[in-house]
Amino acid sequence: MHTIRLVLATNNQHKVKEIRKILPESYDLLTLKDAGLSLDLPETTGSISGNAAQKALTVWELTGCDCIADDSGLEVQALDGKPGVDSAHFAGFPPNEDRNLVYLLDQMEGVLNRKASFVTVIALVLKGKLFTFEGRLNGEISLKRMGNHGFGYDPVFIPEGFRETFAQMSPERKNAISHRALALQQLAGFFMKNGGEALL
Repeated sequence: MHTIRLVLATNNQHKVKEIRKILPESYDLLTLKDAGLSLDLPETTGSISGNAAQKALTVWELTGCDCIADDSGLEVQALDGKPGVDSAHFAGFPPNEDRNLVYLLDQMEGVLNRKASFVTVIALVLKGKLFTFEGRLNGEISLKRMGNHGFGYDPVFIPEGFRETFAQMSPERKNAISHRALALQQLAGFFMKNGGEALL
């Protein structure tokens, strides 16, 4: 089977672990450290898709290696789509997952419309060309945090059609339905269509 080698343009080890679990073994995924890089990647475009592209292009320019970058956000309908691109630092700087959760639940106190969407954009730079793939999963914000798995907003996001938060699901169950999985499925389909042999 054809091996697809990509550098993961992220410093988030939770994402590295999750992406490696979702993509099949035919993908050889290198960390920034594997690629000889130690830097904070820029995220200054003001959009999820823009930030994903910015990170992937930065790593490609520094290494010349094919690479992918993930940028994700939680869009809450009652908060006019916030935190969105600012999800990682919704409660301010420095970013803190626990503080973000507390702040989000405070913002949603007494709000009846709990609808939300998790969005992931995967940016691929392949031989210098940029491609993007978006995964979107609808759901709702729970009244309180529930579950111990996952990371980020997983303890308060209940996917549509389910009664559990992402954090209450096993990693395998979450990875089968998540926004990140949806985006990575498109990535794998792209490689299959263009001569790769790996499918999710």
